[in-house]
Amino acid sequence: MSLLESTRNTFRRDQVWSFLAPHEQQVNVDKDMILYVEGLSVSFDGFKALNDLNLYINDGELRCLIGANGAGKTTLMDVITGKTACDTGSVFFGQNIDLLNKDEAEIAQLGIGRKFQKPTVFEEQTVFSNLELSLKSDKGVLPTLWAKLTPTQLDRIDEVLTTIGLKQQCFMLAGALSHGQKQWLEIGMLLAAEPRLLLIDEPVAGMTAQETERTAELLTSLAGDHTVIVVEHDMEFVRSLARTVTVLHQGSVLAEGTMDQIQNHPDVIEVYLGEDASLTSSTKAGESYL
Repeated sequence: MSLLESTRNTFRRDQVWSFLAPHEQQVNVDKDMILYVEGLSVSFDGFKALNDLNLYINDGELRCLIGANGAGKTTLMDVITGKTACDTGSVFFGQNIDLLNKDEAEIAQLGIGRKFQKPTVFEEQTVFSNLELSLKSDKGVLPTLWAKLTPTQLDRIDEVLTTIGLKQQCFMLAGALSHGQKQWLEIGMLLAAEPRLLLIDEPVAGMTAQETERTAELLTSLAGDHTVIVVEHDMEFVRSLARTVTVLHQGSVLAEGTMDQIQNHPDVIEVYLGEDASLTSSTKAGESYL
């Protein structure tokens, strides 16, 4: 074996020296709850983006967050992922991990992945390369320099390609994909990192009806093995997911339940349509606000 081959094997991703490998803190979900948000408040120049917000997410569930612009949806996701500091409150990942004491990189390493509305893929790289770059592995200089995909990692990429429906586009440049396919690829990039919790922001914006339907199927299939929180304005899409819906208003939780329960909730009707309106008879008007 040559010196080069010996060195490459030394730094294979599945044989990284223990002192180089990142320490992983295991999330405790003994109570079947993966996210605890309590008393969370965030102010920007006197404006309360979040106002004593409480939110609890079960392990493996698919939850939809809806609400008008300025309701606090993006700010909540920013706090969970370490992008924005809060004024008061607590955010725990499982029972044991205080996310407010972690930075963005540490939170991602814990298994929390976020997808923004606009797809951010490496357009000059192939679909395969995008997924390879996203694999959960030591990103240190030496391990990355001498990296070689293992059979397990190749299987993982193949599994993700199957899940997101892009096996035929495996060696296509990401920039040549349709808008919907780029969205699926970015979801695949999150999956390649093996997250426990996925935060998905407006995944179907700009999609065709067929792509929207496929995205609903994809996100539904992920629930169970992953916990998925979806922020979305398309109410027909939210209804198709058929999971618990949380309505935010002025930085707090206004209502929570199934889509049918939400559309007939008196507080939601009053806030978004006025006291005498009915979401059951004015669904389209209500959906344009939510």
